[in-house]
Amino acid sequence: MGEQSNFFYAVPQGRHDMLVKPDRDELARQEFVRGFKAYIQSGIVPGVHATYHNEVKPAFEKREGRSPRDRHEIRKLMVEHPLFRTYASMQRVSQELLWDTVLDSVERELPALVARTASRNSLGTLTLDPSLPLPKYAVGVDIHCMPGGYGGEGGPGDVVAGALYDRGVYLYALGMMGPMNDDIGGSAAKFVRDRYPDFKPKRILDLGCTVGHSTLPFVDAFPEAEVHAIDIGPSLLRYAHARAESLGKRVHFSQQDAANTRFPDGHFDLIASSILFHETSGKALPAILRECHRLLAPGGMAVHGDLPPFWAMDEFNQFMLDCETYYNNEPYWGAMREVDQVKESVKAGFAAEHVEFCMAPSAYRSSAGHEREFQAGEFAPGNAWQVLVTRKQ
Repeated sequence: MGEQSNFFYAVPQGRHDMLVKPDRDELARQEFVRGFKAYIQSGIVPGVHATYHNEVKPAFEKREGRSPRDRHEIRKLMVEHPLFRTYASMQRVSQELLWDTVLDSVERELPALVARTASRNSLGTLTLDPSLPLPKYAVGVDIHCMPGGYGGEGGPGDVVAGALYDRGVYLYALGMMGPMNDDIGGSAAKFVRDRYPDFKPKRILDLGCTVGHSTLPFVDAFPEAEVHAIDIGPSLLRYAHARAESLGKRVHFSQQDAANTRFPDGHFDLIASSILFHETSGKALPAILRECHRLLAPGGMAVHGDLPPFWAMDEFNQFMLDCETYYNNEPYWGAMREVDQVKESVKAGFAAEHVEFCMAPSAYRSSAGHEREFQAGEFAPGNAWQVLVTRKQ
């Protein structure tokens, strides 16, 4: 499948006690899905790109006397083309197949996973809150088509959502998040440590931690800090706690809403989130920024890692990335990238001079020698992650 796709197979997933172990048939199906996704990216996306630039756009310019003005206009043109329809169908089918194949492994191993979770000795803590109102925007749709979504729970001790997410994210990102799926958190933690060498946070909070992929790099980067991580899903958090314990990492996990936590004012020196913003609603995002301002101690900072906002890419790449909105149950994906996050941060209480977008070099790809350019429609954005940095004075 060419030199580009070889990268997709270079990174086996890192093992730990909670990760499902596919049997031979399950692994074959999962590897098929990963290969299918890699083929879409390396074999189909370049054709979609060429079709737009060499055929669809020139025809529109000849007819209208101007270029398409935005991603919405490009979409109206491209949805009529058979190649793009094929691409969109393949993307959706590959995502549904992904969860189907992983679910086979999870269901087969579920009793053992629950038993391992229940028997885990605690370095950190796990606090669940059955009375927590789960935000409708988060549980009203199965985000990225994951069965049950983030808030799903099948019964006492359930860890299905966490087990699905851990294996599923690796397949979805084609290994480009590193063997532990932790490149965003690792990159953000390294960015903070390198850029602010004198910054020594005593307490750290990870918002929307899911299974702790991006939480644990902060434990390693700041070993003297007390690390907390929150999410809304009890299944995710049980799994996250057991995963962290199996890896020897001390984290205090709790079930809380990032827009309205139970922590006291000024409790944290560093707050982080990784790919949280594009899975929150237009009302929740400003509330989360306000909560960050409330929770930060003077001199503290928040670092939010996500994919680039639309102003950082051309209209065609905006359109391709926005396919997640239409074909992958990501209803907030495109809308979030139109939000002026700097303006919203200022409204939340941060001084304008202490709010900025930065590029955090990929900790995994730089160290592993896998640097490469961003390709249209990819989940992982090349050699760096976009981070919103807000500091409280």
